[in-house]
Amino acid sequence: MKTIIVASLLVALCSFCSAQTPADEAAIRKTMDKQIEAWNRGDVDAFMQTYWKSDSLLFVSNPPTYGWQTTLERYKQAYPDTAAMGKLSFNLLQLKPLSPEYYFVLGQWHLQRSIGDVGGYFTLLFRKINGEWLIIADHSS
Repeated sequence: MKTIIVASLLVALCSFCSAQTPADEAAIRKTMDKQIEAWNRGDVDAFMQTYWKSDSLLFVSNPPTYGWQTTLERYKQAYPDTAAMGKLSFNLLQLKPLSPEYYFVLGQWHLQRSIGDVGGYFTLLFRKINGEWLIIADHSS
């Protein structure tokens, strides 16, 4: 009986591992690159296309924000022009598959700006929705 249970667990683990492909991580990285490109063009609307368009989107800062539209408005208020936006760069520290549908990302962000550089860390929860990896939760500090 124990052998059957162990074998079943190994089969389940192997099927999970095989569901994660290098293409998934590459797609996450490409999404992050799209964010950088859009931000550095001063295009917050394009930057937000990498987020889940849902009232359930969660952006955790101070205070937490719920919803895609609310998050977009918050970005536009905090970064009203290209001087405030500066030039964005990311340092991705960890990309970790959680399941075939979810990915966890840890990284650093940096804005190089004429009005003073700023930066910090972020954690992102990606979900594969209709074949596309989208950010469903963002905690940035």
